[in-house]
Amino acid sequence: MLRTALASCLAVILAWAAAAWLTHDFRVFTAEGARRIEVREHPVKAPAVQVAGPGVDDVALPLLLEEHGGATIVDFVYTRCVSVCAALASGFQQLQGRIAAGEAAGAAAGNAARNAPEAPREAAREAPDYAPVRLLSVSFDPAHDDVAALARYAGELHADPDIWRFVTVRDAGALDSLLRAFRVVVIPDGFAGYEHNAALLVVDADARLVRAFDYDQLEEALHFARSLPRSAKTARTMR
Repeated sequence: MLRTALASCLAVILAWAAAAWLTHDFRVFTAEGARRIEVREHPVKAPAVQVAGPGVDDVALPLLLEEHGGATIVDFVYTRCVSVCAALASGFQQLQGRIAAGEAAGAAAGNAARNAPEAPREAAREAPDYAPVRLLSVSFDPAHDDVAALARYAGELHADPDIWRFVTVRDAGALDSLLRAFRVVVIPDGFAGYEHNAALLVVDADARLVRAFDYDQLEEALHFARSLPRSAKTARTMR
């Protein structure tokens, strides 16, 4: 009987240890939640895969993410999707409007500061000092989403290419590498489409994935992206 009790206790301890390991000390019980904890605690550098899209010739993804000197909010989609991708697209449309409005307000306040020599410091303090934020939609369906298809999709969404760009990864091996690095799960659904996880992925000015938000957490994602520091190169240029 004692042996049975000890065996039962051992089984409970092993089950508890396994559960703690699988759920990051019981902080999460889903793969998506696990991704968010891993990304927050261990930022992931974007792999140097070649991407292409409307207005984007073949370029290494980190270079594309770094070129504007600020954070980028990234999502993974395919243009034939009519479910979660539609929600992501709607969210990006809203983010595009907020980014444009914020930058316009910042530019107007900055101009006012420069044109008010009698009180430049006060005017400058009122100007919102937003770090530049851009949007990037990455298609994981290069067989259908070539540059022309992405251009049509961007047009349908009224995407401003100065804020929101679309790319895909033509090489299958490179695409798999990117999906693994960013913990994106894509599964064929048996109907020529895909099931996939969806999130707003915030990449910093050094092309590192640093945070993942639910796709309906638009304000939180944008606020966090704006709070990230500009790249050192951009900061020097702005001084």
